[in-house]
Amino acid sequence: MNSRPLRPRRSVLYVPAANEKAVAKSETLACDAVIYDLEDAVAPAAKDEARERLRDHFKAYRNSPHERIIRINALSSEFGPEDFLAARACKPDALLIPKVDVPRDIGDVADMLAETDAADTIRLWAMMETPKAILNAAKIAEWGETPGSRLDCLVIGANDLAKDLRLPGPGRAELMPLMMELIVAARAFGLDIIDAVFNAFRDEEGFAAECAQAAAMGFDGKTLIHPMQIEGANAAFGVSAEREAIAAAIVAAFDRPENRDAGVIGLDGRMVERLHLEEARRTLALVALQRGG
Repeated sequence: MNSRPLRPRRSVLYVPAANEKAVAKSETLACDAVIYDLEDAVAPAAKDEARERLRDHFKAYRNSPHERIIRINALSSEFGPEDFLAARACKPDALLIPKVDVPRDIGDVADMLAETDAADTIRLWAMMETPKAILNAAKIAEWGETPGSRLDCLVIGANDLAKDLRLPGPGRAELMPLMMELIVAARAFGLDIIDAVFNAFRDEEGFAAECAQAAAMGFDGKTLIHPMQIEGANAAFGVSAEREAIAAAIVAAFDRPENRDAGVIGLDGRMVERLHLEEARRTLALVALQRGG
């Protein structure tokens, strides 16, 4: 399996690359990650300007407090090759590939990164937003275990998926079974998975409810369309004080001399296995990252 960096991805904000003010402001925000969008958010006539803006921005801010991802157009599209070259030059943390239908969609971008001697630190994220993506979810996620694939994360695009499925309403109840399929696929191959956007960004109550639902389903975070959603996402997908305390207790218990070689121990009236120790250590590592440690 490819080595993947552990990153907090509670809040993942879309920023239109054509919006100069939003791009400049992005470095000051408290989100875990920013997706600079060269795809849907940029009109065809503004593509060249948006690419240049990103080049200038990444030159000005070589280091960032958050993970930076650039969403490109598909390589097969009119704008894809130029998007790729511009994004590659920016040296972001990852490229986000839109409308991934089959594993080869990821492989083609990975091959181009390899052919241009891109650093291994440039990872790949995959938009899961088509019926074919649902049908091929396990194969796409499994591609993350292919040497050189660079795949780290899946992102759900519910708006496009609902459109392609011809769903009549704005609700997402009909998408829940499909979302769980994607979560299972991601977890089976050690990938992160980020929930879709909540469109009514002024509906704080509705946003909080959807974040709570997504966190309970097992998503790592949520894609956002407005900075005012960052605080709520960080709270919903962050590690609670209770969860942190439990993880710390598990690690401390297994660190005791009498338990260091044990496969199963008793802790506060519960049976705790070594698999719980692995997850506890990951939880504490995430806490440290979320606190900037």
